[in-house]
Amino acid sequence: MTSIIKILPPQLANKIAAGEVVGRPASVVKELAENAIDARAKSLTVIIKDGGKTLIHVIDDGNGMSREDAALAFERHATSKIATYEDLENIRTLGFRGEALASIAAVAQVELRTRQASTDVGARVIVDGGMEPTVSPDAFPVGTSVMVKNLFYNTPGRRNFLKNNSTEFKHIFDIVQRTALAYPSLAIRFISDDETVLNLQAATLVERVKDIFGEKASQTVFYFKQESDLAIISGLLGKPDFARKSRVEQYLFLNNRYIINRSINHAVFQAYENMLEKGSFPFFIVFLEVDPHRVDVNVHPSKMEVKFDDESSMYKFVLSSVRRSLSEHDLVPKAGIREESSMEGNLGLRFQHTGSSEERAASWRDLLKRDGASAGTTELYGARSVDGEMKTSSQAAANPQASTGSAAVIWQVHNKYLLVPIDEGLMVVDQHAAHERVIYELAMKRFAGTHAKSQQLLFPQTIDMTPGDAALVKGLQSLLEALGFSLKFFGKTTVIIDGVPVDVKPGQESAILQNTLDLYKEDEHNLKLEPREKLAKSFSCKAAIKAGDPLNQPEMHSLLDQLFGTEIPFVCPHGRPVIVKLSLAELDRRFGRTS
Repeated sequence: MTSIIKILPPQLANKIAAGEVVGRPASVVKELAENAIDARAKSLTVIIKDGGKTLIHVIDDGNGMSREDAALAFERHATSKIATYEDLENIRTLGFRGEALASIAAVAQVELRTRQASTDVGARVIVDGGMEPTVSPDAFPVGTSVMVKNLFYNTPGRRNFLKNNSTEFKHIFDIVQRTALAYPSLAIRFISDDETVLNLQAATLVERVKDIFGEKASQTVFYFKQESDLAIISGLLGKPDFARKSRVEQYLFLNNRYIINRSINHAVFQAYENMLEKGSFPFFIVFLEVDPHRVDVNVHPSKMEVKFDDESSMYKFVLSSVRRSLSEHDLVPKAGIREESSMEGNLGLRFQHTGSSEERAASWRDLLKRDGASAGTTELYGARSVDGEMKTSSQAAANPQASTGSAAVIWQVHNKYLLVPIDEGLMVVDQHAAHERVIYELAMKRFAGTHAKSQQLLFPQTIDMTPGDAALVKGLQSLLEALGFSLKFFGKTTVIIDGVPVDVKPGQESAILQNTLDLYKEDEHNLKLEPREKLAKSFSCKAAIKAGDPLNQPEMHSLLDQLFGTEIPFVCPHGRPVIVKLSLAELDRRFGRTS
């Protein structure tokens, strides 16, 4: 009988395995940079072209390799880092799987040049798409150079999944930035399309933060260190007044390896409890030193996911250590914060309605009292109706089903919720979520329109961004301009704002743009949404009125008029409820009334 199970050819097996290790150009940079660090390099140069699609060139002055080792390094599972199972349980290097070079060479054209200090002649190895390597003698300084050309040239399906050059550049910049923070004593040069993006000399961690994030950031962080039998924790913590509107500038390193661990990140955030405004997040760079026997880094080829043998204890250690450090720096308030009273229990009945958008809107408008003409309304900042894109307050007044009656007085509770009497009881509206929905649908209509709606600034504003953020703005420029932003670039990382969408509150132009970008980056890995949807969600969240903003009667009526003119008024773009109904029957039940 003919066997149907076959052993795959090595070239095909390597291409399949490369999918786990090499997802995009940034993966190549990460693997090669880790090899350089493991080789005890003191300086590292990263050169890319076209976002790493055309060229990735990583040069280090580390230990280098012999001619024999240079050729052997391209074999799968060839590594100098481990030899036994005991070594796997005690990993102290960044690399150890022996897959990186084999995976990269399977999907690209690779040239490796290297020399050790003990020899006068180096080696040059060329591998083209996983073919047999060609080895020859070479004159090269001590260290290693790996040049990767035309990534995924022999797997066009994989290459088609790569994003535009700006997006791929940003991912590479993130890798280089994390490496720079993890190893401040390592001199790093980063060159993209013949432009020097970073040129960092060996420094302390605070100096490295200053070089990357700027003078202000370095002045608003402080160093901390705590030790226990479980682990050693150290790094930089940002003061509460340096809090950001997203989690993008939070860096966690385990034994100098960048990792992603929501539990530990939450422990740091929890330590800042009652010190940050709602919706703000601390800046931190945290290093954990843990016995390798107590952690498993061999969870995924990316080596960014780890497992602790006792994650609960690690959470408590991080929480207490960060909280103690904040207290020692006199950042924790001494007096308790008075908590405002709030209603308890599940008071609301969340309405649901099916049918067309017109039927849904009519159903929600019918909740309001309709015994009178509409109260006078004014345009609420950020809720304006432009060129008939949404129903205006005057149009709503002409339709009693789409407006609030003059007899319906609206109350604002704690500058957060709107209480509206309706025929069937009481309606509670989250003002921020409602305004988010209004702006989101307006933004999506702008993306589908032919021209942007913008208000020009009398005095343009200038923002100095990180190279990663500047690349993101370039990649989103057309969508940002469709929203109403008028942007110009000055130099590599300076953005000038000439105009903003009509939704933006005066005085918050640069903050809205930066916060929108931060929130967009947080949602960047949501592959189910198109960039325009993610940008509309981010912009609507940051441009909307906030909890705590006082509104007068005309503004509250205007907000409700526009909310009921949207297609989906009952949830915000992030899926949270906008409206909750408290029925008369529920009120009667709670007060013990029978009639």
